[in-house]
Amino acid sequence: MATRKYRKLAALVKIETAYGVDATPTGAANAMLFSEVTFTPMEGQEVSRDLLLPYLGHQGVELTGLYARLQGSVEIAGSDDPGTAPAYGPLLRACGMAETVTTDTSVSYDPVSAGEEAASTYFNADGVNHVLLGVRGTFTTTQTPNQIPRFRFDLMGLLGTITDTALPTVDHTAFVRPVVVNKANTVMSLHGWTAITESISLDYGNQVEARFLIGAESMEITDRRATGTAVVEAKSLATKDWFAIAKARTRGALSVVHGTAAGNIVEFTAPQVEIGRPTQGQTQGILNYSLPLMLCHDTGDDELSIIVR
Repeated sequence: MATRKYRKLAALVKIETAYGVDATPTGAANAMLFSEVTFTPMEGQEVSRDLLLPYLGHQGVELTGLYARLQGSVEIAGSDDPGTAPAYGPLLRACGMAETVTTDTSVSYDPVSAGEEAASTYFNADGVNHVLLGVRGTFTTTQTPNQIPRFRFDLMGLLGTITDTALPTVDHTAFVRPVVVNKANTVMSLHGWTAITESISLDYGNQVEARFLIGAESMEITDRRATGTAVVEAKSLATKDWFAIAKARTRGALSVVHGTAAGNIVEFTAPQVEIGRPTQGQTQGILNYSLPLMLCHDTGDDELSIIVR
């Protein structure tokens, strides 16, 4: 019997029409291009019977509330065609974001607080295929100079079948080659200041609950608190007084635009960002401030928008 290799993986993701009903993703149309993958095939609970017996020893357990968890990173890039959804769009939709297509212009992803979509996910680890149904999750993003920017997805799904299945033939041509984060490709503005930035990270902050009841089993997004951290070069208070902004609980806009060529631009916007307690540090002997970010609502489900154009 041949050994199975860790790096031979395939992941397919397709939005479901009805929750928990297999959408049957295919390698030709629904392949995802992940890196840094962690897969937990059986999470859940162990229930002991705790019987009182006239002797000692392990009595075994019952496995219950089983589900699977897939964590992986996806490069942040466009779709190569403004107005066409990026290949990773189903992952954002499964994290409670609504997709809006503006023909020939852009595709935007915005939060929803009801009617969240879910996805069917096939994860094939070199010949063993794990089916996850009703998948929902959350994500973080990281943009650091001289690095490839990435989404980090944390997905949870109902445990479907696990079978010996040959690795599918996958088509990754819809994934566009990313550009690195640097001065030429990336601009960040925070509270009206175009910042000299060492890093910007965002956490969409979904709370996802595995809910197992009599008559219903599902992955539910029960709350959302988007946060982040910006590490910026420290300037004079006359240039930008982050301490005064934090003390006054002033809200301001955040914009991160990555990419310059049409079809490969991804923009993150947050209209009402509060700054937490700044902390001071240094990199290469240059002072910096680490700014906690709280992405607040403006008029509703609008604390963070991702625009691909």
